[in-house]
Amino acid sequence: MTQTPIKNALTVDVEDYFQVSAFENYIPRESWDSLPQRVDVNTNRVLDLFALQGVHATFFTLGWVAERFPDLVKRIVNEGHELASHGYSHRRVDQLSPQEFREEVIKTKDILQGLTGCEVRGYRAPSYSISENTLWALDILYETGHVYSSSIYPIKHDLYGMPKAPRFMHHYCDGKLVEVPISTVKLFGKTLPGGGGGFFRLYPYVVSRWAIRRVNDKDKQPGIFYFHPWEIDVDQPRQKQASLKSRFRHYLNLNRTEARLIRLLSDFNWDRMDTVFLNNNINK
Repeated sequence: MTQTPIKNALTVDVEDYFQVSAFENYIPRESWDSLPQRVDVNTNRVLDLFALQGVHATFFTLGWVAERFPDLVKRIVNEGHELASHGYSHRRVDQLSPQEFREEVIKTKDILQGLTGCEVRGYRAPSYSISENTLWALDILYETGHVYSSSIYPIKHDLYGMPKAPRFMHHYCDGKLVEVPISTVKLFGKTLPGGGGGFFRLYPYVVSRWAIRRVNDKDKQPGIFYFHPWEIDVDQPRQKQASLKSRFRHYLNLNRTEARLIRLLSDFNWDRMDTVFLNNNINK
């Protein structure tokens, strides 16, 4: 009897090229509205690609983006994808007080639900910025009606990470809030990233494919992959004022991302976060 392939979770962080944390010291938030905005076109390209491949995903969407592109948000829901929160302004959790964080997540939830009439159950912190020092945010997420978070990355990184956190789905708030980390792999005693983002562009595609297969076959767990719409946008405006490190991270292999995504969508079985982790009650 042939075993059904594990269903993995496909996720998109809906934000524009100028909203990334790597550029926050170079592009003031008050200038965002005056910049060329490309998130609408790029996210529609992603939706076209998903429709062609017949896959559904979870779109963690900034409230700032949803306010300006309501038709994009409605299309996400109308085509069967899950709409979730990425906060409002892409400020990292460690840059916010608990009250400011509460106001941001409530505001974003209200915007997304008001546009679509769909309940927003999921949240992902900008730059995976929930860590040991900001675990209070999980209590606020539960108190504001969120069911799950995908905000803790169990790796060591210069901008984020909580290396001692569990690698797979676990619970907070007395079991009432689910945390689903981005996929990682264990190799030679180290926890390494394996779920997309800049690492998907940095390493050859076969490395990403190996990582997800290892999670599925060795760990017997679903993989969680993420990317941003700007990562398929070769023609986005270049931020020459940014540091060499930031520019390297942001622009590396943009011309290869879409082709790699197409291979990834074909090589694995994909679905929404809620379908993979909530509806099937995996590990609960």
